[in-house]
Amino acid sequence: MCARYGLTDPRLLANRFSLPGEVAGLAPRYNAAPTQRLPVIVQRGANEVEAMRWGLIPASAKDLGIGGTLINARSETVAEKPSFRRPFRTRRCLIPATHFIESGETPRGRPPHVIRLTDAPLFASAGIYDENARVADEPIRSFALLTTAPNGLVEHLHDRMPVILRPEDEAAWLDPDADPRDLHALLRPYPAEAMEAYAVSRLVNSPRVDTPEVLRPLVA
Repeated sequence: MCARYGLTDPRLLANRFSLPGEVAGLAPRYNAAPTQRLPVIVQRGANEVEAMRWGLIPASAKDLGIGGTLINARSETVAEKPSFRRPFRTRRCLIPATHFIESGETPRGRPPHVIRLTDAPLFASAGIYDENARVADEPIRSFALLTTAPNGLVEHLHDRMPVILRPEDEAAWLDPDADPRDLHALLRPYPAEAMEAYAVSRLVNSPRVDTPEVLRPLVA
């Protein structure tokens, strides 16, 4: 499960995702957590950035709390699960990030690790979103992050990792006319040789701590 990630420089979004104009009003995030409102990229004729709640609340849901259990969607079954299959067909998004975090909670006490790309300062994970008008006075848009099997780097830290899309595949993922059957080929582990991981303190385990301090390498 991927339950933490960050976007340390939102200013990068406009150029990276061909957004119209500069992106304003977004603060750096170092330790983003489920239920928080976070920026995602959607395609409505042109790419747009929109803040949505992390944790999918399907359109049919009657309970806001379900979002806390649907923060990730397994890429292998996303087209089949009742909560995910409609968003997968019609409501796909990109989740921009500069890093993701694995908590490292193991019986032997392994520390958390920050994982990032070595070949780019910013990446996009595959996501799906939905809109629910039943659980609150105003409609809520929310998203889930797709996961896949880990690559050779991440497998030492967790048995899943986010689906990090290659830049050349992002337009296909957002394309509303794409055949969902063709999209499964995009849902694969990112190359391990283009990533790095380093240990950090357990400050990241608290969603209340969202400062650069959580990204400081742990001194042995």
